[in-house]
Amino acid sequence: MGRAFEIRRGAKEKRWDKMSKLFPKLATSITMAAKEGGDDPESNAKLRAAIATAKAENMPKDNITKAIERATAKDMANFAEVNYEGKGPHGVLFWVECATDNNTRTFSNIRTIFNKSGGGLMNSGGLEFMFTRKAVVQFKKTEGLDLDEVELALIDHGLEELDADGDEVIAYGEFTSFGRLSKACEDLELEVTKAKTERIANQPAEFTDAQIDEAMEMIDKLEDDADVMSVYTNIA
Repeated sequence: MGRAFEIRRGAKEKRWDKMSKLFPKLATSITMAAKEGGDDPESNAKLRAAIATAKAENMPKDNITKAIERATAKDMANFAEVNYEGKGPHGVLFWVECATDNNTRTFSNIRTIFNKSGGGLMNSGGLEFMFTRKAVVQFKKTEGLDLDEVELALIDHGLEELDADGDEVIAYGEFTSFGRLSKACEDLELEVTKAKTERIANQPAEFTDAQIDEAMEMIDKLEDDADVMSVYTNIA
């Protein structure tokens, strides 16, 4: 059928593969948020943010509804948030956030990835002072949007920094201001594409392109694991 068909098919398969791994993780985030703070997005900032992120990734509405309903299901597995810290190839620092219903399985999988990538896990808390937890809300830079006005409006809700990159704008704030900051972005009717807390490296380090490529291979392996929700590094 020709090379053009093969390219289109390859692109579709890659997108389907991404969705097949991403949607279950988004669903877990929604379920955990609903179980923690209730199933009403209006009163649960964490749930609102998880839903907004899922919608930005084109997750079907039915999937979102089922994920919320699963929080009160009798057969709902008890998921727990677990963090793993360690060093990857060339001394790259890794912070891995997981959601799991089986700590033994998750620990074994993560340790294997670290070891096979030329790194190793560290004791819990070993990197606590190397990363700072921040509230992060990303939204579209739509036509006519005045970023100066947006910045002024968000400062009273915990905004520390506004970073524009092309068509995307990222608002950073203290971890404790996540609920206020994300709600303020919604009230301003900004087109939010992501809202979550993230680990930001306090001292980003420079690495060569080859070293970064090796670290990216490890990141891909970690993100392929169903229990891994987010991966952070100190790569500048």
